[in-house]
Amino acid sequence: MAKALNGPQGHFNGKIGKLVFYMLNGVPVVRLIGRPGKPSKAQLANHSTMSVTSRFLGTMKDFIKLGYGLQAKGTTRNAHNLATSYHKKHALIGEYPNIKIDYSKVVLSEGTLSVAEDLKIVKTEAGLEISWNPDFQQGKRNYDDSVMIMVHFPESNTSRDYLNIARRSEGKCFLGFMEQQLEQQMEVYIAFRSADGEQISDSVYLGNLNGQKPTKEELHNQYKYESVKERFDRVAKMYLDQCKGTNSEPTNNKAFRHLQKEYEVLKEKLDRTPGKPG
Repeated sequence: MAKALNGPQGHFNGKIGKLVFYMLNGVPVVRLIGRPGKPSKAQLANHSTMSVTSRFLGTMKDFIKLGYGLQAKGTTRNAHNLATSYHKKHALIGEYPNIKIDYSKVVLSEGTLSVAEDLKIVKTEAGLEISWNPDFQQGKRNYDDSVMIMVHFPESNTSRDYLNIARRSEGKCFLGFMEQQLEQQMEVYIAFRSADGEQISDSVYLGNLNGQKPTKEELHNQYKYESVKERFDRVAKMYLDQCKGTNSEPTNNKAFRHLQKEYEVLKEKLDRTPGKPG
């Protein structure tokens, strides 16, 4: 049941039939609900891109809130919406069901503030040394900009953010890590934010450390894919042999129809199972 809180000419709040009315960031919204049918491959691909993007961005919510917050001001969207939209369109590689993040194309903040030159990153026995040219533009007070750094660990899908690790004028900072963390794959980003919070720079990808390594999820998907493929290959051989008439089994009985159904189900499952080599 929906309620007309502002009278018969106002916006409803609640459910009417298959429609749900509600407010989103001060804007009246209505959407259709109902039992969905079997999703198409295009729908599954869209769900997969959303899942990969959300899983990645979900580890760095505070950074994203600052990085896209200024863009979201005065609109019906929030920082997470903007970041999700960008990364779904520009920072994914591969085809469904093997969709991954392209870390070199990740942008964790967007703005007009200038970034520093001569950005460098060095791994030491105790952590990461990050440096930049501390020169600033006279009269624009860029010297007291805050330095923001994000370090993402794909293997564990975790992130560590540093939202005010240094000032632009310092020209360098140090991030301490345990030995185990220093051996993991790391993807590092930097951005600059004005002291009054009214400006922010585009983030810059500082690079990858320790190379790319398979995550636990990727290893699990590879094992699952290989298991399905092994079963499919066996069933496919039996099915295709009977279709070609290379054995004495008839092709119009219940056993054959069952084999045909299993072949079709496994073929579709294999097509939708992530973890395919290459």
